[in-house]
Amino acid sequence: MTAWHHRAQAHPLVDAIPAFSDNYIWLIRAPGTRSVAVVDPGDAGPVEALLDREGLELSAIVLTHHHPDHTGGVERLRARGPVVLGPRDEDIEGVDRRLAGGDTAQLDSMGLSLRVIDVPGHTRGHIAYFLERLGDDPRPLLFCGDTLFAGGCGRLFEGTPAQMLASLDRLAALPAQTLVFCAHEYTLSNLRFAAAVEPATGAVTERLTEVERMRAQGLATVPSSLATELATNPFMRSRLPSVRAAAAARLGHEPASEAECFGAIRDWKNVFR
Repeated sequence: MTAWHHRAQAHPLVDAIPAFSDNYIWLIRAPGTRSVAVVDPGDAGPVEALLDREGLELSAIVLTHHHPDHTGGVERLRARGPVVLGPRDEDIEGVDRRLAGGDTAQLDSMGLSLRVIDVPGHTRGHIAYFLERLGDDPRPLLFCGDTLFAGGCGRLFEGTPAQMLASLDRLAALPAQTLVFCAHEYTLSNLRFAAAVEPATGAVTERLTEVERMRAQGLATVPSSLATELATNPFMRSRLPSVRAAAAARLGHEPASEAECFGAIRDWKNVFR
């Protein structure tokens, strides 16, 4: 049994709210209160339905980047009185507190402090939020939007391969047991690509088999864990010989730099079917 196989279980104080065809809006509960925060609410409707069904108070909206499938519900949800936190270097209407790497996102009404990490690449000013602990569960939590996915990473719409590689390096430095709350259910397609990049890596093959089973049963594959990503995600493994060899085969020559290797793998993923 490979190391990744100790698959992360959903956190008892974080709910996945499905939206659109494959988005996850994350709802964070504060222990002992009715106060909650939501991360990247692209659609207000499913958030409002959960709040009303359970009698919860929306205290904060936490945004990672400006894309509409992450921000589209903000205007309507603002009517409930939350504070809206978002990236300093992106133009998002309705943000009350603008944050950048090294800042602390203080959710006073919930008694929570989230560390902000700069993770540009997918968008120019993308940020992620790291929470050391929530309630009695000792595992840290990472809300990373579209930077790091289960088995993959976001497209480079506004950044460079070097930027995204540096962003993933910042996330790789977090504790291995960190739960990775990404914003999309892309895991199956990501792992099919990972298996093409590293066909001889047993951990990738095993994870792909497990994810195929989960998706056939309609189960969510996130949160993941950072340890799982380090063991199976080609974008977190781009310096390894197996991934460099795959990049060299795509390029027709040895990558001249770590960024070129990363970029070759990302370009391949863009056209992989």
